[in-house]
Amino acid sequence: MESPRAAAVHAAIVYNPVGRLPLDRVREAVETQELRHGWGPSRWYPTSREDSGRRAAQEALACRPAVVLVAGGDGTVRVVAEVLQGSGTLLALLPAGTGNLLARNLGLPLGDIDASVQAAFRGKSRPVDVGVAELEDEAGNRNSQAFLVMAGIGLDAQMAADTNALAKRHLGWLAYVDPIAKSIIRNRLFQLRYRVDGGRVRSARAHTIIVGNCGTLTGSMLLLPAAKVDDGVLDVVMLRPKGRFGWARIGTRLAVQGVAHRSRFGRAMLELAPDLQALAYAQGWGFEVRFEVPHRVQLDGDSFGTIVAARITVRPAALQVCTANTEP
Repeated sequence: MESPRAAAVHAAIVYNPVGRLPLDRVREAVETQELRHGWGPSRWYPTSREDSGRRAAQEALACRPAVVLVAGGDGTVRVVAEVLQGSGTLLALLPAGTGNLLARNLGLPLGDIDASVQAAFRGKSRPVDVGVAELEDEAGNRNSQAFLVMAGIGLDAQMAADTNALAKRHLGWLAYVDPIAKSIIRNRLFQLRYRVDGGRVRSARAHTIIVGNCGTLTGSMLLLPAAKVDDGVLDVVMLRPKGRFGWARIGTRLAVQGVAHRSRFGRAMLELAPDLQALAYAQGWGFEVRFEVPHRVQLDGDSFGTIVAARITVRPAALQVCTANTEP
């Protein structure tokens, strides 16, 4: 018979019942860790299409688990994190999405169920900042959403809205090739007014705006070189290329940054590299922006429709995330 202490300590697993993960393998790995650490039976909470996992996360948190393991992509992680932030309850990741950008930026194992589950039961805890996007639509309605990776307006949001979910599931990042190509060919820049940290309001034209808590994309492309998940600030980049040649220069710079950032020498060389006019960077705790015409917005890969304004701020160290533990 389990002791009261063992029965009280348990993990909660929030998962997509129709996702790509082999749930039998996940259950086996979870049960192995339960026995190894003397925890009680884990509790399982399937997500639903209606709320992307919010209710599942709320039900899990109400039972006071030692850790909430999210088996899903960045969108599901975002929803669960919005519920867990500020609670002190640990969040662990079992990456099962298209990009898995938060896991990539934290250096967590990808495609390794055993390692991910082990990290949930015995991994170390790391504080992670949470971004908060207050969005305003054309009718003046406002709503607030949390994010962990990036908020995007322009190409980034267009990709999130126009890419078929089935295509993403079967093709991964190849599914984004078509919307990216169309956007580059059109190269439509829009007018905006913005300010950083409550400073002077500035005007600009841009094709895409990214406000990020993380900097690395798939394919090791580094979009925001200074971004860190726990530095208490957000990083902003405006993409404003001049034609297809400008897009080629952006792509080259992002690829080079990704490779160079892996070594101390490479990072030093990046600091000496001349700025690229097509990439305008800023950093701060708050970013406010307003557009002349409505534009689509995405948060961690999920589309949130069209907006005319946004106020994006950061909550430092609002979430505790399990990182990989390499001990046997």
